[in-house]
Amino acid sequence: MSQSTEKNPLLLNPEIVLPLLTGFIRDEVTKVGFSRVVVNLSGGIDSAVSTFLAARALGPENVCALLLPYKTSSPDSLADAQAVVQQLGIRSMTISITEQVDAYFAKFPEMDRLRRANKMARERMTILYDQSLAQNALPLGTSNKTELLLGYGTIHGDLASALNPIGDLYKTQVRQLGRILGVPASILHKPPSADLWPGQTDEQELGFTYEKVDLLLYYLVDKRYEEPELIEMGFDPAFIAEVSRRVQMSQYKRRLPLIAKVSTRTITSDFRYARDWGR
Repeated sequence: MSQSTEKNPLLLNPEIVLPLLTGFIRDEVTKVGFSRVVVNLSGGIDSAVSTFLAARALGPENVCALLLPYKTSSPDSLADAQAVVQQLGIRSMTISITEQVDAYFAKFPEMDRLRRANKMARERMTILYDQSLAQNALPLGTSNKTELLLGYGTIHGDLASALNPIGDLYKTQVRQLGRILGVPASILHKPPSADLWPGQTDEQELGFTYEKVDLLLYYLVDKRYEEPELIEMGFDPAFIAEVSRRVQMSQYKRRLPLIAKVSTRTITSDFRYARDWGR
C-alpha cells in the first residue's frame, strides 16, 4: 500500500498489491494440496474482485463461481455475476436457494428481515462448502476489511472461507482494485449492497459512507491514533465512538470459538502452530 499521498493514504500500488494477492492465492491453495477454488459470486464488487484475482492466480479453468439467487434477489445482481463469468471464462453453477430457505421460513412466520438475511447467507455458505468437497476445491472468501472490522457480515455465512484475498483491503481499496483488474463497469458504479432485501444498500444500513468510515478505520486501526488525534483531524466524536463500539462489539466474529482451558496446551491459547508446522 502506498502512503505517498497525504490526501489519500488508502491509495493502492498495483505493482505491489496484485502480485502479492495472486501469489497469496496460489501459494495458499497449492500448499495444502489443492489446485482449484469455488466462490460465491453475488454480482457485487467484493466477490467480483476475489474471483478476478483467483482467475489470474490459478487460471480460469480452476475457478468455479456459484450464483445463488433467492426469489427476491435483484435480477441485475445475477446479470452482473454472469457478466463476470463470461468475461473471465470461468465455470459457474446457478442454484436457487428459494425452495430450501422458504421451507424453513414457513416454520417461523414471525422472522424479521435480519434473521431471514442471516439464514440466506448461511444457506449460501453450506452450498459453497458442499461444492468445495464435490469439486475438490477450497472456498474463497469475499469479505473486505471494513466489513470485518465493523462486524458487517454473517458469522458462518458470508464471513466463512478457507482463504480470503481481500480481507486486508478496505472497501474503497477493493473498488480501486476492481478498476485495475477490469471488473465490469456495472459492478464498479452501483451502490454497494448485500442484496438482502429489495432496495437495501450497505451505506444506508450502516448509516455512513464507506469513504468516510474507511478513512477513520485506517487511522484508528492501522495508524493506532487515539481519540484526541482523530478529533483534531476533524472526525466527529460521536462518529468515532460509534465506529469504535462496532469494532469492539464484533470481535467475536473475527476469532475462532473460545475454548475453556482445562489442559496444559489448549488450542487457540497455548497450541498455536501454523497449519504447516509439521513440515
